[in-house]
Amino acid sequence: MNNRLEDAGRKELHTYARALLHAVGVEERDFTKPRIAVVNSATDLNPGHCHLDELSRRVKEGISAGGGVPMEFSTIAPCDGIAQGEGMHYVLPSREIVAFSVEAMVEAHPIEGMVALGSCDKIIPGMLLAAASCDVPTIFLTGGVMEPYKVRDEELVTSDVKEAIGRRIAGEIEEEEFKEIERNVCTGAGACNMMGTANTMAAVVEALGLCLPGTATLTALTEGQREAAFRTGERIVELVEEGRNFSQFLTAESLEDAIRLAAALGGSTNAVLHLLALADWGGLDLKLEDFDRLSRGTPLIGKFKPASSYNVSHLNEAGGVQAALEVLKPLLHLDRPTVEGKTLGEALRGVEPVGEVLGSLEDPIAKEGAYAVLRGNLAPRGAVLKQSGVEESMFTHSGEAVVFDSEEEVKDRLSGAQIEPGDVLVVRNEGPRGGPGMRELSLPAAMLVGMGLADSVAMITDGRFSGATRGPCVGHISPEAACGGPLAAVRDGDRITIDVEKRELTLEVPEEEIERRLSQLEGPPPSERGGLLGLYEKVVGDAAEGALFGGGRG
Repeated sequence: MNNRLEDAGRKELHTYARALLHAVGVEERDFTKPRIAVVNSATDLNPGHCHLDELSRRVKEGISAGGGVPMEFSTIAPCDGIAQGEGMHYVLPSREIVAFSVEAMVEAHPIEGMVALGSCDKIIPGMLLAAASCDVPTIFLTGGVMEPYKVRDEELVTSDVKEAIGRRIAGEIEEEEFKEIERNVCTGAGACNMMGTANTMAAVVEALGLCLPGTATLTALTEGQREAAFRTGERIVELVEEGRNFSQFLTAESLEDAIRLAAALGGSTNAVLHLLALADWGGLDLKLEDFDRLSRGTPLIGKFKPASSYNVSHLNEAGGVQAALEVLKPLLHLDRPTVEGKTLGEALRGVEPVGEVLGSLEDPIAKEGAYAVLRGNLAPRGAVLKQSGVEESMFTHSGEAVVFDSEEEVKDRLSGAQIEPGDVLVVRNEGPRGGPGMRELSLPAAMLVGMGLADSVAMITDGRFSGATRGPCVGHISPEAACGGPLAAVRDGDRITIDVEKRELTLEVPEEEIERRLSQLEGPPPSERGGLLGLYEKVVGDAAEGALFGGGRG
């Protein structure tokens, strides 16, 4: 077994390290045991992470029982929901902060394996990047989902709050009902119970074979999840002893399968950013076009909140991610390994979907999966649409542009109910560099739905959308406006056409006029922003390549 302290070759480090580790409770007999990092994103600031200390205790008990030495450390965990507005500038940059912080701790210390214990939108991706960089044996335990709020004959989840804002503006619900939703819909610990980015990435982790099967969709703090935490601790020790590094599980084949799974379940478009980044950090070739190709070849077999009345707990009851993989089995690479110790094909033996939540390959919900990559003179490098959340009547839409230079501008207009059916809302300067931070426009998108405009109004942006977004919302437009992209040339009243079937996003203005407008634009003034965002806007890469900090590592 590899022992980083023993292999260091410097007696001073060996002795000094032993002395320091004795001070934190490591016994002499422990120096021959596998040292396992438990990376814990626990925080009191949001429900997705407020319970992780309890799970961490069970993980550490499992590590000890398996013959290892648990060594816990923490990382940050900002919440997309709480960070709406100005705070959202920091959320996508936090992905790399998580990644770098975990990498620094693992590489700087005598760690031989890692349990990544996290939840939510950027924390799971950040831990994935770190695991790819460190390439030590790694197993994930995601934080589970929040119980839905049951009222009358309906189960409400977090996405219903955002849509309720639009319904209140439209006068569909009274203030008392609106307040009831606000007070009660978040019931306790766990990720928001919808197919947002948190649960999409948890499902991706399971599809990659990086967690014990069946754990991605568990309800938070159930006995089943506590037991899974203990088994996860035991299993990581075995992975270290077997020498099964992360790179043995992160392969071109496992990435393809994970993309198919996310597409088949109507997953978040943010997964496109994160998997592009993961491929880069893992030294694998993955392009934006691959998401469109794989989604075209993968039917939609599940729709969940807010795109249907089903939530992620319903998916769990149907058999979870394993059941979805069983449905997709003819499309998958079944001989690849999983951290459980079985191949994917072996892991799926005996798995059967339960009930009617999941469709089949023969009778899917739709013939294509979630993701459509659009191109055209407005998006030469591509743009991303969650087509599984769009009504078929809006697959082709042409309307007049109403231009906004920030999220705040479009929210103000929506709050005043000043949008006309048929419009195309253009929100620019929200890209990775222009934002900076590529804010998600989930509130404006949900307001459109709540106002009853999702079947008549489209929104396009160089920013991004929440996994909970539905309706004709095109994001990730590249190149972004702040980098001279064509979005910067759009003017109020210009006609814009979205054609999902043809995968086209077109500004109906002559090319010479677009070029003339762009040539007359003054570049943005030199930024005087300091701190993290000041650095981020200088070094962040294009959304079409994953919005990578520093432009990428691969």
